[in-house]
Amino acid sequence: MRYPLTTPQSWRPLPGLLDSLPIPRREVARFLKFALVGALGTVIDFSLLNLFHFGLGWPRGVANTASVFVAVLSNFTWNRLWTFPESRRRPLRSQLPMFLSVYAVGYLLNQALFLGSYALIFGPLFAPGLAVNLAKALANLLGLFWNFGANRLSTYRGL
Repeated sequence: MRYPLTTPQSWRPLPGLLDSLPIPRREVARFLKFALVGALGTVIDFSLLNLFHFGLGWPRGVANTASVFVAVLSNFTWNRLWTFPESRRRPLRSQLPMFLSVYAVGYLLNQALFLGSYALIFGPLFAPGLAVNLAKALANLLGLFWNFGANRLSTYRGL
């Protein structure tokens, strides 16, 4: 019996780790690309959230809704172009609504985690600026796994 984590090549930093996962290497690479696209979306999301809430005085929930929407459109564009380039063979008019449906559920999860963790955890413990951003970070981190899994099974199924 072969134990993948005990072979010498498994101790190479990333390639060995990727080879030992029970997931096809191609899926791991896609997840990493999806995460990088998500990181760009997160920069957009955080920047706009802070601009809308602290710069323009919008309520937290409204600012979060607007920032998430812009980030989602960015994520769709980059995932279509880079993470899943073969998805461009599919019609945009059917793919975008499917992607947005997944992100609608993701948004509801994000909003609940963002507002809930702000009110119950971060708001009472930290200054407002830090509390808003910590709550947003938690919501986005947990949303990454929902968004990848649900999109992989729907929007990008069979690719």
